[in-house]
Amino acid sequence: MSRQATAAKRSERRAREHSATRASILEAARRVAARDGAREMSLRGVAAEAGFAPAALYGYFASKDELLLALAAEDLSSLARVMRGAAAGCEGKGKLAAVSSAALSLLRTTETIAAASQALPANAGTGDAERLFNGRLIAALNVLSDAAGHKTDSRQAQCDVLLAAAALSGLALLARAGRLEALGFTAEEVVERLEARFTV
Repeated sequence: MSRQATAAKRSERRAREHSATRASILEAARRVAARDGAREMSLRGVAAEAGFAPAALYGYFASKDELLLALAAEDLSSLARVMRGAAAGCEGKGKLAAVSSAALSLLRTTETIAAASQALPANAGTGDAERLFNGRLIAALNVLSDAAGHKTDSRQAQCDVLLAAAALSGLALLARAGRLEALGFTAEEVVERLEARFTV
Protein backbone atom coordinates (compact mmCIF):
# COMPACT_ATOMS: atom_id res chain seq x y z
CA MET A 1 0.00 0.00 0.00
CA SER A 2 1.35 3.42 -0.94
CA ARG A 3 2.03 6.18 1.56
CA GLN A 4 -0.80 8.22 0.07
CA ALA A 5 -3.28 5.35 0.46
CA THR A 6 -2.13 4.75 4.04
CA ALA A 7 -2.44 8.45 4.87
CA ALA A 8 -5.89 8.57 3.26
CA LYS A 9 -7.06 5.54 5.30
CA ARG A 10 -5.70 7.08 8.48
CA SER A 11 -7.42 10.38 7.72
CA GLU A 12 -10.70 8.60 7.00
CA ARG A 13 -10.45 6.62 10.26
CA ARG A 14 -9.77 9.82 12.24
CA ALA A 15 -12.77 11.52 10.61
CA ARG A 16 -15.02 8.55 11.54
CA GLU A 17 -13.72 8.57 15.12
CA HIS A 18 -14.21 12.35 15.37
CA SER A 19 -17.77 12.02 14.07
CA ALA A 20 -18.58 9.17 16.47
CA THR A 21 -17.15 11.07 19.45
CA ARG A 22 -19.05 14.21 18.45
CA ALA A 23 -22.27 12.16 18.25
CA SER A 24 -21.66 10.68 21.71
CA ILE A 25 -21.07 14.18 23.13
CA LEU A 26 -24.34 15.35 21.57
CA GLU A 27 -26.17 12.35 23.08
CA ALA A 28 -24.71 13.19 26.49
CA ALA A 29 -25.67 16.86 26.03
CA ARG A 30 -29.23 15.82 25.17
CA ARG A 31 -29.46 13.79 28.39
CA VAL A 32 -28.09 16.69 30.45
CA ALA A 33 -30.46 19.16 28.74
CA ALA A 34 -33.44 16.86 29.42
CA ARG A 35 -32.44 16.50 33.06
CA ASP A 36 -31.24 20.03 33.88
CA GLY A 37 -32.86 22.13 31.13
CA ALA A 38 -31.17 23.28 27.94
CA ARG A 39 -30.48 26.76 29.30
CA GLU A 40 -28.88 25.36 32.44
CA MET A 41 -26.69 22.84 30.63
CA SER A 42 -22.96 23.28 31.25
CA LEU A 43 -19.97 21.96 29.32
CA ARG A 44 -18.61 20.52 32.57
CA GLY A 45 -21.88 18.60 33.12
CA VAL A 46 -21.89 17.35 29.52
CA ALA A 47 -18.25 16.29 29.78
CA ALA A 48 -18.97 14.33 32.97
CA GLU A 49 -22.02 12.69 31.36
CA ALA A 50 -19.98 11.75 28.27
CA GLY A 51 -17.02 10.50 30.32
CA PHE A 52 -14.56 13.13 29.07
CA ALA A 53 -12.39 15.74 30.70
CA PRO A 54 -14.06 19.15 30.22
CA ALA A 55 -11.16 20.41 28.10
CA ALA A 56 -11.66 17.51 25.65
CA LEU A 57 -15.02 18.95 24.57
CA TYR A 58 -13.35 22.03 23.13
CA GLY A 59 -11.94 19.87 20.33
CA TYR A 60 -15.55 19.38 19.18
CA PHE A 61 -17.47 22.45 20.38
CA ALA A 62 -15.90 25.85 21.03
CA SER A 63 -18.52 26.83 23.61
CA LYS A 64 -21.75 25.90 25.32
CA ASP A 65 -23.57 28.06 22.75
CA GLU A 66 -22.06 26.09 19.88
CA LEU A 67 -23.08 22.81 21.54
CA LEU A 68 -26.60 24.12 22.11
CA LEU A 69 -26.87 25.23 18.47
CA ALA A 70 -25.77 21.74 17.36
CA LEU A 71 -28.50 20.16 19.52
CA ALA A 72 -31.08 22.60 18.18
CA ALA A 73 -29.98 21.88 14.60
CA GLU A 74 -30.58 18.17 15.23
CA ASP A 75 -34.01 19.00 16.66
CA LEU A 76 -34.82 21.14 13.63
CA SER A 77 -33.99 18.14 11.42
CA SER A 78 -36.33 16.01 13.51
CA LEU A 79 -38.96 18.72 13.27
CA ALA A 80 -38.75 18.84 9.47
CA ARG A 81 -38.91 15.03 9.31
CA VAL A 82 -41.97 14.86 11.59
CA MET A 83 -43.73 17.59 9.62
CA ARG A 84 -42.95 15.87 6.29
CA GLY A 85 -44.41 12.66 7.71
CA ALA A 86 -47.59 14.45 8.77
CA ALA A 87 -47.86 16.16 5.37
CA ALA A 88 -47.50 12.84 3.53
CA GLY A 89 -50.73 11.61 5.11
CA CYS A 90 -52.80 14.65 4.05
CA GLU A 91 -53.87 16.46 0.94
CA GLY A 92 -55.56 19.85 0.65
CA LYS A 93 -57.55 21.18 3.58
CA GLY A 94 -56.20 20.04 6.90
CA LYS A 95 -52.62 19.61 5.70
CA LEU A 96 -51.26 22.68 7.50
CA ALA A 97 -53.20 21.73 10.65
CA ALA A 98 -51.74 18.21 10.56
CA VAL A 99 -48.22 19.53 10.03
CA SER A 100 -48.68 22.18 12.73
CA SER A 101 -50.02 19.62 15.23
CA ALA A 102 -47.07 17.33 14.56
CA ALA A 103 -44.65 20.25 14.98
CA LEU A 104 -46.36 21.35 18.16
CA SER A 105 -46.09 17.85 19.67
CA LEU A 106 -42.34 17.88 19.13
CA LEU A 107 -41.83 21.52 20.16
CA ARG A 108 -43.73 20.95 23.41
CA THR A 109 -41.22 18.34 24.52
CA THR A 110 -37.98 20.02 23.56
CA GLU A 111 -36.59 23.37 24.59
CA THR A 112 -33.35 23.35 22.62
CA ILE A 113 -34.77 25.29 19.67
CA ALA A 114 -36.14 28.01 21.96
CA ALA A 115 -32.93 28.04 24.00
CA ALA A 116 -30.86 28.37 20.82
CA SER A 117 -32.23 31.87 20.30
CA GLN A 118 -30.02 32.99 23.19
CA ALA A 119 -27.05 31.05 21.81
CA LEU A 120 -27.09 32.66 18.38
CA PRO A 121 -24.24 35.13 17.92
CA ALA A 122 -24.95 38.86 17.76
CA ASN A 123 -23.23 39.07 14.36
CA ALA A 124 -25.13 36.85 11.95
CA GLY A 125 -23.20 34.37 9.84
CA THR A 126 -20.14 34.14 12.05
CA GLY A 127 -19.75 30.40 12.52
CA ASP A 128 -20.35 26.89 11.25
CA ALA A 129 -22.77 26.06 14.08
CA GLU A 130 -24.94 29.04 13.18
CA ARG A 131 -24.86 28.19 9.47
CA LEU A 132 -25.91 24.61 10.25
CA PHE A 133 -28.73 25.85 12.50
CA ASN A 134 -29.90 28.31 9.81
CA GLY A 135 -29.85 25.64 7.11
CA ARG A 136 -31.95 23.28 9.21
CA LEU A 137 -34.32 26.13 10.09
CA ILE A 138 -34.81 26.91 6.40
CA ALA A 139 -35.56 23.23 5.70
CA ALA A 140 -38.25 23.21 8.42
CA LEU A 141 -39.72 26.48 7.11
CA ASN A 142 -39.88 24.99 3.60
CA VAL A 143 -41.94 22.05 4.89
CA LEU A 144 -44.29 24.46 6.64
CA SER A 145 -44.52 26.56 3.48
CA ASP A 146 -45.40 23.53 1.35
CA ALA A 147 -48.08 22.46 3.83
CA ALA A 148 -49.65 25.92 3.66
CA GLY A 149 -49.57 25.84 -0.13
CA HIS A 150 -47.19 28.80 -0.35
CA LYS A 151 -44.54 29.20 -2.96
CA THR A 152 -41.77 31.14 -1.28
CA ASP A 153 -40.99 33.06 -4.44
CA SER A 154 -42.09 36.41 -3.04
CA ARG A 155 -41.13 38.37 0.03
CA GLN A 156 -44.77 38.43 1.15
CA ALA A 157 -45.07 34.62 0.97
CA GLN A 158 -41.82 34.24 2.92
CA CYS A 159 -43.16 36.62 5.59
CA ASP A 160 -46.36 34.57 5.84
CA VAL A 161 -44.35 31.40 6.47
CA LEU A 162 -42.26 33.18 9.12
CA LEU A 163 -45.43 34.41 10.80
CA ALA A 164 -46.90 30.88 10.84
CA ALA A 165 -43.63 29.51 12.27
CA ALA A 166 -43.52 32.26 14.91
CA ALA A 167 -47.12 31.50 15.86
CA LEU A 168 -46.29 27.79 16.24
CA SER A 169 -43.19 28.57 18.30
CA GLY A 170 -45.16 30.88 20.58
CA LEU A 171 -47.93 28.32 20.86
CA ALA A 172 -45.39 25.68 21.89
CA LEU A 173 -43.96 27.99 24.57
CA LEU A 174 -47.42 28.71 25.96
CA ALA A 175 -48.39 25.02 25.89
CA ARG A 176 -45.12 23.92 27.55
CA ALA A 177 -45.64 26.46 30.33
CA GLY A 178 -49.28 25.44 30.83
CA ARG A 179 -50.42 28.95 29.87
CA LEU A 180 -52.47 27.89 26.85
CA GLU A 181 -54.91 25.93 28.97
CA ALA A 182 -54.85 28.62 31.65
CA LEU A 183 -56.01 31.08 29.00
CA GLY A 184 -58.85 28.74 28.08
CA PHE A 185 -57.58 27.57 24.68
CA THR A 186 -56.72 24.18 23.26
CA ALA A 187 -53.83 23.61 20.90
CA GLU A 188 -56.23 22.10 18.35
CA GLU A 189 -58.40 25.23 18.38
CA VAL A 190 -55.44 27.52 17.75
CA VAL A 191 -53.94 25.23 15.09
CA GLU A 192 -57.28 25.23 13.25
CA ARG A 193 -57.25 29.04 13.28
CA LEU A 194 -53.64 29.04 12.11
CA GLU A 195 -54.63 26.95 9.11
CA ALA A 196 -57.52 29.28 8.29
CA ARG A 197 -55.17 32.26 8.39
CA PHE A 198 -52.17 30.91 6.50
CA THR A 199 -53.40 28.31 4.01
CA VAL A 200 -53.48 29.51 0.41
